[in-house]
Amino acid sequence: MASPIDKLQAEAMTLSPVERADLADRLWASIEPQADIDAAWNEEIARRVAQLEAGEVETIPHEEAIARLRAKFG
Repeated sequence: MASPIDKLQAEAMTLSPVERADLADRLWASIEPQADIDAAWNEEIARRVAQLEAGEVETIPHEEAIARLRAKFG
């Protein structure tokens, strides 16, 4: 006898890939408190923008960043 989870999975697999992705997002959001994550990201973004505006950090061009990463990690 199939468990309720097995039945749900079988039914979910009949959905399109886009619908399954949407379902997965909804399920994950019900587990992980999204508001807390969004708030943490917003704080980090604000912190980094403030550092840039205060001149505390210097930006580098994308090409240079990629070159440095390739040199370091191959």
